[in-house]
Amino acid sequence: MAERIVSIGLLTRSDLQLLGQGFQRHFPITQDDSFSDLLAKLDTLAADTFVGEEKRVAEKE
Repeated sequence: MAERIVSIGLLTRSDLQLLGQGFQRHFPITQDDSFSDLLAKLDTLAADTFVGEEKRVAEKE
């Protein structure tokens, strides 16, 4: 049985370096403005906006 995806992330090059060579399932994107509005809105969210979300999702399973 395949594992189900539980997270999607937007990573910087530094993030990938921290994760190391063992992290192979990433899909590089080219620099363009296709998602600039969305990324700008995400940048305005406080880091603690999603605290507790993991617990809520786990409770549904």
